[in-house]
Amino acid sequence: MIQTGLHHVTAFSGPALRNLDFHTRVLGLRLVKKTVNFDDPGTYHLYYGDAAGRPGTILTFFPIERAAPGRVGVGETQETAFRIPRASIGWWTHRLIEKGVAHEPLIQVFGEPTLRFRDPDGMMLALVGVEEAGDEVWAASEVPAEHAIRGLHGVTLLLDKAEPTAAILTEVLGLRESGREGNQTRFAGSAALGGLVTLRAVGGFLPGRPGAGSVHHIAFRAADDAAQAAMGEALAARGLHVTEQRDRQYFRSIYFREPGGVLFEIATDAPGFAVDEPIEALGSDLKLPAGLEPHRAEIEAVLPKVA
Repeated sequence: MIQTGLHHVTAFSGPALRNLDFHTRVLGLRLVKKTVNFDDPGTYHLYYGDAAGRPGTILTFFPIERAAPGRVGVGETQETAFRIPRASIGWWTHRLIEKGVAHEPLIQVFGEPTLRFRDPDGMMLALVGVEEAGDEVWAASEVPAEHAIRGLHGVTLLLDKAEPTAAILTEVLGLRESGREGNQTRFAGSAALGGLVTLRAVGGFLPGRPGAGSVHHIAFRAADDAAQAAMGEALAARGLHVTEQRDRQYFRSIYFREPGGVLFEIATDAPGFAVDEPIEALGSDLKLPAGLEPHRAEIEAVLPKVA
């Protein structure tokens, strides 16, 4: 079965070490790849996910040491949510308190218990309790396996109008409308992990401002190059500008800005994060694409020290 939904979410952060500590130690995610921003190799690109780095579990960051804070607004991702077992909501509430992480009161969103909080850079995150969370986890963390984050649940996009974006989700990216709640419309893909996109229409709200804590783009899954090309052609037929395919080492990508202003990527499932290091060693070493390997010494000299 073709899996439709999110491949990954990419955001900006402040200091790399602080970002790494929060997402691996506090949230218990695995660092699945330590590389650089291919378009700015003086900046890390850190990938977090489950034990194997499966599509639908990946949250990535471009850490910038002295980044100014971003501002969430129209044309941006407002919230990135993780999937956890429903019975683990109480455990996570106590953990956030123990770790000094400010959080909002537990609420129900589309019938699901949702615990919202912010990372050290102010990025809005949420833990959503579901009955069938899945059982594949990263066990080598201080978060017990029975409570561990399973992967992405979905994202919420803040938009002026929902309808033009909804058309892209349903007519090109393979999602379907699955519910409405107030000014929010939810769309579901076929993938259990990262399968949900919620559109929140807020009229003439302030536009977003990029910076630490803001999401740079969200990526949707394509089974292979052919499926990705077909999506690109469908987007171009709607008058949207789509980039050429770019090799990101672990997937191949095309990019476009959807009608509401959010930067979307379509990423292939293959080849995956084990293409240049075995699964048991994911995230251990700094990995560079072949074109940057001759400059490794210069790149390592400017990158801050992290694990």
